[in-house]
Parts: sequence; C-alpha cells; structure tokens
Amino acid sequence: MQFSPEPIIGELARNRECFRSLLSGSAEELIRWRPEPGKWCLLEIACHLFDEEREDFRTRLSSVLRYPEAPFPPIDPVGWVSTRDYINQDFEEKLEAFLKERAHSVEWLESLSSPSWGNTYQHPAIGPMSGAMILSNWLAHDFLHIRQIIRLKYSYLKAQSRQNLSYAGEWQP
Repeated sequence: MQFSPEPIIGELARNRECFRSLLSGSAEELIRWRPEPGKWCLLEIACHLFDEEREDFRTRLSSVLRYPEAPFPPIDPVGWVSTRDYINQDFEEKLEAFLKERAHSVEWLESLSSPSWGNTYQHPAIGPMSGAMILSNWLAHDFLHIRQIIRLKYSYLKAQSRQNLSYAGEWQP
C-alpha cells in the first residue's frame, strides 16, 4: 500500500481550526492553571505547539525530504519550557503565532511536488525515520495535545465547579 499524505495534510489543516477553537478566548485564570505541579498549563502548551511547528516537524520533514543523510537540527522541547520562559509569554500572541505557522506549514506541504516520502534519516535514538513517518507523527502530535487540552479543561471545570461530574459520563484516562 502506497503512502497517501493528502488525508494527513488535510487533517493538519483542520486541526488549525480545532486548536483555535479550543484555545481562543480562554479565561485568564485558565491560561496559567495547572491540574497538578509539573503539568503544563495552556500557555505552555501554546508555546510548545509554536516551537514544535517551526523547529521540529516542518524543519525535520524538510530535512529528510531534501537531505536524508544530514543530521537533524537539534531541538529541546522539554528544556524550552524554561529556557524560553514559556510561562511569561503572551498567550494570545503565541496562539496566533502558532496558527500562522500552521497555515504556513500546510501551504508548504501542499506545494510539495512529488516528495520522496520514503527518504529515511537514521536517527541515533529512534532509528529510521522516513518522511512518511515524520508527517504521520506530526498529526499524532496534534492529537496528543488536543487530548491534553481537553483533559486540562475538564480538570479545570471539576476543580472550579467543585461539582460531581459523573452525570456527564465517565472520564476515561
């Protein structure tokens, strides 16, 4: 079966609006609220999405499509939380910057002419990473953070309302 990037690219485009809907207009107290110490707040998630869009997925996919033998540019998603001072960034600015970058990413992906999705970079820790794998993981990354945002909002509702939420149904971890 041949790799078909179009549905993935389409979903990345639709997720732009999903993120906009989930994050825009968030209450100020929710933006920096953490469900527990060590967990990310919405602001940190928005900053992470922005950095990953520019410096991880789009950059590394471009690298493997063009120069599969070249080492990937280094990234530090966990370290960036503190080194880039995520908690003191402007939430709306970071969200808009991420959404702009996502639009740019989708435009770039749609402009690719016969990319070699099978090109593979031999990652020292992960092993072989093809263009198809990176694109698929880009979308998986979206889904993981959409789930994280929804879980955070559910936890916030539960903490702030101090109500039994079992009538809504059982929350699955």
